[in-house]
Amino acid sequence: MKNFPSRHLTGAYGVVTSAFIAISSIAGENGTQAISAENTSAASTFPFSGEFVVDETYVGNGDVQRGQHALRDFDENDILLHFVLTPRIKLGVLRLGAEWERFSFGFSDRAPLPDTLQAVSLVLGLDTQLSDSILLRFQAQPGFYGTDNFESQDVNIPFVVGGTYIYSPNLQLVLGIGVDIERKYPVLPGGGVRWKIARQWVLDAVLPTPRLEFQLNKDLTLYAGGTIKETNFRVDDRFGSARGIPRLNQAVLTYSEIRTGAGAAWRVSSVITLSAEAGYQPYRDFDFYRANVRYHQEGGAPYGTISVHGEF
Repeated sequence: MKNFPSRHLTGAYGVVTSAFIAISSIAGENGTQAISAENTSAASTFPFSGEFVVDETYVGNGDVQRGQHALRDFDENDILLHFVLTPRIKLGVLRLGAEWERFSFGFSDRAPLPDTLQAVSLVLGLDTQLSDSILLRFQAQPGFYGTDNFESQDVNIPFVVGGTYIYSPNLQLVLGIGVDIERKYPVLPGGGVRWKIARQWVLDAVLPTPRLEFQLNKDLTLYAGGTIKETNFRVDDRFGSARGIPRLNQAVLTYSEIRTGAGAAWRVSSVITLSAEAGYQPYRDFDFYRANVRYHQEGGAPYGTISVHGEF
């Protein structure tokens, strides 16, 4: 059995492409690198297989503006918890788990934007293999996508269909679509290419986290690239009235941002990898697109990320 490198990704673009670079558990003999003896030993330690992510990002003071109205000098915290079990069945590998992500902003109580955006969802999916070279994933994340307190109106079920074509051990192509009925454009394509350029260099040009990686040694990888996040959230039924904009009551808010930076990933063990990243956030956008209310970032902000992730 072969193992295809994986990384967990989130957000609307992540819903389009996260699956495709993580179909490691079912890759056949034409897959990429073989599982090391250490990974094989780790797998035998656990009665089940899975993946996990604990991730926190802090973004320094930034500004957003709508016409003459600006919100200035607010910071941001982004926390992500992700845990998925991957039991094997006849059709392939199931993906059963849960995910929570929370954005906290330094806004005042009466600011025209919510100070908290969060999503709690199940992860329900299937990885399957059509041939030695073609891998598919079907994954849905039904859950609540709202603000401080969840209500029934916050339920949404974004899902993804897509796959990976393994051209060779050094080159894989990714393609798929993500569907979210709350999005301005409900169906979006996604994809990219993962190319091992040389023994220590990998171009992982797959949204939402395209990057160039350099493997310093078997346990330490340096990288530079970007992260694209976009998720839809629904505010409560009094949000707009409390701010003198009634049309924002129960409105859908699309939050999106782009981060560019560099970091290092250290494989502490066969199960756990620690990562640290720092860079600049040049783009951030709060868009109540159905109500025609949009706040756009006029200036960037620095950020730092620390994460623990792994597979077992």
